[in-house]
Amino acid sequence: MAYIGFVKSPYGPGRTFDAIIDELKRQGFTIGFSKHHWAGDLPFGLVIAETDKGPVAIRWSLGKEFSIRLEEVDKETYDEFVEDTIEYTNADSG
Repeated sequence: MAYIGFVKSPYGPGRTFDAIIDELKRQGFTIGFSKHHWAGDLPFGLVIAETDKGPVAIRWSLGKEFSIRLEEVDKETYDEFVEDTIEYTNADSG
């Protein structure tokens, strides 16, 4: 199964990435690989992780406090979510 998620974060890209990875681990995911995409001029990004439970893609944006919501989805929905988010941000990876 694949997962998509949505995060609100009061932090910048680096700290948001760390908070997302820490929260995934807290929820029982073992991270094998992770990558972060964001656009420097937008308060918005995408974290992609390969985990023992399947691929995870989390779209984050600025918010007043850190919150996360994950959904199980099929592979096609996951792929569309990743492609649409990267296309929207025209993000460079960091």
